[in-house]
Amino acid sequence: MTAVPVKSLTEQTYLQIRDDILSCRHRPGTRLRIKMLCEEMGASLGAVREALSRLAAEGFLESTAQKGFRVSPVSVEDLEDLTKTRIAIEELCLREAIRLGELEWETDIVGAFHRLSRLPDAFAISGATDVQAWSSANETFHSALVSACRSNWLLRIRAMLFDQADRYRRLMAISTKVDRDVVGEHRAIMEAALARNADLACTLIAEHLQHTADIVVELSLQNMDAEPTGD
Repeated sequence: MTAVPVKSLTEQTYLQIRDDILSCRHRPGTRLRIKMLCEEMGASLGAVREALSRLAAEGFLESTAQKGFRVSPVSVEDLEDLTKTRIAIEELCLREAIRLGELEWETDIVGAFHRLSRLPDAFAISGATDVQAWSSANETFHSALVSACRSNWLLRIRAMLFDQADRYRRLMAISTKVDRDVVGEHRAIMEAALARNADLACTLIAEHLQHTADIVVELSLQNMDAEPTGD
């Protein structure tokens, strides 16, 4: 039996903890105990420590001297700042993608939208599996929209902001059902992009992202913080 390379095990540990944070299994404010994670995941101390340090550098965790790591808390103020920054970066990426995108770009957008539109809306479901499937398809669609952008730095920043925003959206999805025509919003964005109407596409994407943030604020997301646990 071939042993799994250490690097692969470390990467698997990182991806699992990251997914547990995004899916809200590890809720905001929760203290993550390294020993417990090692036992639960069957991972080495080194792999867990490296994964936690990496997640802290990406903003998913906070590291405190003598107290270890905890999942970064959420707040209305942070969400508002995140949303404003995300909209600015998203518009830059989308404008360049619309300017440079060719037939393959258009085809990818249409295909991603079709798949997303066929899945149960994450705002109307509560099952973890359905939410995960929708979230993955949603990410694919939004990534397809900007895939023709040639700025690697813009795309890296955008991906980081998307993941941070996704944690807020998933918190909302598991907390309540929301009456919202997400398919209609996505369709309008797609049609504007394919029509090469950059101004309209950027206006619609900004409204789409802001709408999500506004719903989270209305749900008083601050009250959903988990109390940090003791060491």
